Amino acid sequence: MDLNLTGRTALITGAASGIGKAAAEVMAAEGARIIAVDRDKEGLNDAAGKLPVAPGGLSHVTVTADLSHADGVEAAMHEALDATSGTIDIFVSNAGQCEWRSLDELTDEDWYATLDLNFMATVRAVRFLLPGMLARQWGSIVITASDLARQPERSPADYQVSKAGLVVLTKVLAMEGGPCVRVNAVAPGPIWTPLWSRPGGIADNLARMHERPPQAAVAYELSQRHLPLGRIGQPHEVANVIAFLASDAASFVTSSVYGVDGGSVRGLL
Repeated sequence: MDLNLTGRTALITGAASGIGKAAAEVMAAEGARIIAVDRDKEGLNDAAGKLPVAPGGLSHVTVTADLSHADGVEAAMHEALDATSGTIDIFVSNAGQCEWRSLDELTDEDWYATLDLNFMATVRAVRFLLPGMLARQWGSIVITASDLARQPERSPADYQVSKAGLVVLTKVLAMEGGPCVRVNAVAPGPIWTPLWSRPGGIADNLARMHERPPQAAVAYELSQRHLPLGRIGQPHEVANVIAFLASDAASFVTSSVYGVDGGSVRGLL
């Protein structure tokens, strides 16, 4: 399917790895110019350097920024808007963090840190980007939520609450942006990203919980969840849905939360 993203400019946060990196790859292949934002400068430059050249010879842009505080978001948005003469057509809000901590281990500072990056970074970025989309009468925002926003588990509480907030924000922004700006969310389930694979990530925590090597622990966990597709997902499988939602192929889709979760959420709503 040709998603007709040629000529569109897409700002993607958390673009140095995982789902954000895959989204940049898919959307660049569909003809979009990418503005890639991440605090990992080395990973960001490496990822952006492998993207296909944008149509018309326009270069992709990297913005190194820490979105966990208001000043970082403001600096990133100014740099991105300056680089594109103020035109951002698509915003993929993907930056986030997840530390595996039980409820009694979470301090107030932990809660604030998670909410600042996972939730408030989106709120703050939208303040900069939505007015331009409304003025141009076209825009698409795709927010990375989580299956845990709709089907919570025991831990990690701060991560799940932040993602539930993003689902509500998606609905609010869709009403604010209509009829010319569409706002949707993807809700990934278990996806093999650094969130899972890094030292101290979900795989390591499952290894301790199930007393098995990390890969075996992940397989066991998925078997216990009775995941219909029976495997962990890959970043490009989420990225394909993000690109679809960002495009005019989804022109009558807004305020939706698309599960890309292998069937992990079994509720009807």
